Amino acid sequence: MKAGFWRAAGVAMALAAPLARGECPQFKGALEQGGFIWGKVAPGSAVRLGGQALDVLADGTTFAGFGRDAPGSVKLVVTGPAPCSETLQVARRTYDIQRVEGVPQKTVTPPPEELARIQREATLVANARAPSLQRPDLIDAALAGFVWPALGPISGVYGSQRFYNGEPRNPHFGVDVAVPRGTPVYAPAPGVVTLAEPDLYFSGGTVILDHGYRLSSTFLHMSKVSVKVGDELQAGDLIGAVGATGRATGPHLDWRMNWREERIDPQLLAPPMPKPAPGAEPGPDPKPMPKP
Repeated sequence: MKAGFWRAAGVAMALAAPLARGECPQFKGALEQGGFIWGKVAPGSAVRLGGQALDVLADGTTFAGFGRDAPGSVKLVVTGPAPCSETLQVARRTYDIQRVEGVPQKTVTPPPEELARIQREATLVANARAPSLQRPDLIDAALAGFVWPALGPISGVYGSQRFYNGEPRNPHFGVDVAVPRGTPVYAPAPGVVTLAEPDLYFSGGTVILDHGYRLSSTFLHMSKVSVKVGDELQAGDLIGAVGATGRATGPHLDWRMNWREERIDPQLLAPPMPKPAPGAEPGPDPKPMPKP
């Protein structure tokens, strides 16, 4: 595909005809900042995107994600039975930027006595995401479609960023679903639990679900964690309950996704959020606490 993309989340990729020599694969997904794409090359191929070697499954399926500030173009090179190369055009996005003045410094910056804990927990999270779980069945199921882990109003979106007292904070890398404390949180796709912590400093009750080949979902601020490391879940299995733990000012679910080191946008892999039933009460509009 030349400089185009589909937002085709929730649709399994059909079997493709063998690629001709010099013909690059067409990708499904979102070829844009924060997006995730997948396609098929000839089995036995090697694929590099932007100089990075991609995983290629036995049937030729390959996939990649793009970070919030990914460059506008990236070189695709396929070698093997049907070699090809082309430059993919990555669509740029505009993000919501908010500037807030007069915030007490103690609210913006964690106290020094918590820094060791924060670093220890950051290492814990990184280690949970680092291994590559070689499970074609899991990644195939993920590419067949995600479901929402909770249903409700979306109160925070991927890529938005706040400046507190003129200082930039980290962008928001997830999608927030504003629902009451105790609302069940379900697995959006099959995976293996690699982190299950009830009380991290920033994210409170936190679970990481590995969908295979370093594609993972993370669920933050939960009031209850109902799984343990090593549990294998199917889509719709219970993970925990919504809360306001960690650095959050109101109950909500913060759902994030990673591919390798890139933070990708869950909304680009999920179907549109269903509209609330007539007469349903709107959820709260929580504002995450600032993070360094």
